Amino acid sequence: MQKINILNLDSIDQARRQLEICNACRYCESYCSVFPAVHRERSFTDGDIQQIANLCHNCRGCYYACQYTAPHEFDLNLPQSLAQVRQESWQENATPALFANQFHKNGTGISVITLFAFAFILWLIQGASTSSNEGFYGLLSHNAMLVIFLPAFLLPLISISLSVRRFWQKVGGERIKLIHLKQAFSSAAKMKNLAAGHGEGCNFEDKDRFSQARRYYHQATMYGFLLCFAATSVATLMHYLLALSAPYDITSLPKLLGVSGGILLSIGTAGLALLKLKAEKHLGDKRVWGGEMAFTLLLFSVSTTGLMLYLFGASPWLGELLALHLGTVLAFFILMPFSKMTHGFYRLAALIRDEQQKH
Repeated sequence: MQKINILNLDSIDQARRQLEICNACRYCESYCSVFPAVHRERSFTDGDIQQIANLCHNCRGCYYACQYTAPHEFDLNLPQSLAQVRQESWQENATPALFANQFHKNGTGISVITLFAFAFILWLIQGASTSSNEGFYGLLSHNAMLVIFLPAFLLPLISISLSVRRFWQKVGGERIKLIHLKQAFSSAAKMKNLAAGHGEGCNFEDKDRFSQARRYYHQATMYGFLLCFAATSVATLMHYLLALSAPYDITSLPKLLGVSGGILLSIGTAGLALLKLKAEKHLGDKRVWGGEMAFTLLLFSVSTTGLMLYLFGASPWLGELLALHLGTVLAFFILMPFSKMTHGFYRLAALIRDEQQKH
């Protein structure tokens, strides 16, 4: 009878049940930020559980160390339970929520259709271009790119801001101080929780050994993405403030930032996809495995097609490569508020809230 009741619990109540057992046990106290946050509480509101779920990196070390997993009657699977709550927190707070639900159910199909639809449209636009510029700006002018990509960048950021604001209110977020930001950004930059409390890494891809691989691939992805964003920002400033138009030399700052960022991003996302294939699916949210993999591969496509465009920019296939690359970038930004990309914003908010509770 108790087993049936456990199975009938919704995600929040299931997580609450497991966290209460963890709070009594405290074996995993030093594993990551999740458990000190759990042990600060005597009871858990829905907001507390969403906050704790977004602190979790799904490293799975606690599951493999736990004495209360199946076949024990407690049947604990905290990584899966928190993954489900985390996923639902992104979907419920998303703007609009309907799109988030659809993406996580059919992420692969939506990503592929969106990517190739945008690529085809951009390829058609190239055919109507009368620009006399060199390189890919001869196919699609800078102003045309600005008109297309500026809304595609700003509107998703507005959507994510509204989403994270709702999450912040639900978890009881307070006025943010500089010390909270400093500690949260430091933890995120080091991927501290993926190193686990002992510093040996996590068990994500292999339950029998600790590994830093997932941490390093996450760092390559994060810093690669930031370098690519910096390259675009620097190029924009050079174009409008210094009247230095593309194409740029390999020794220029936009190229140095963009190429190094693209390489890191490709390595990081490819590594994360391979680890995801090795990992046990029942320790995550199986409902959205496809959507998460689609996001990772879409981000891989953004960086890899960008590198291909640089390497083969003088080939007869320039127009097709440009359309494919810009199609992936446009699809990535449009789908960003509904994809796993939002986890970075939520996790940072959760880390800031965690710092507030410590002080």
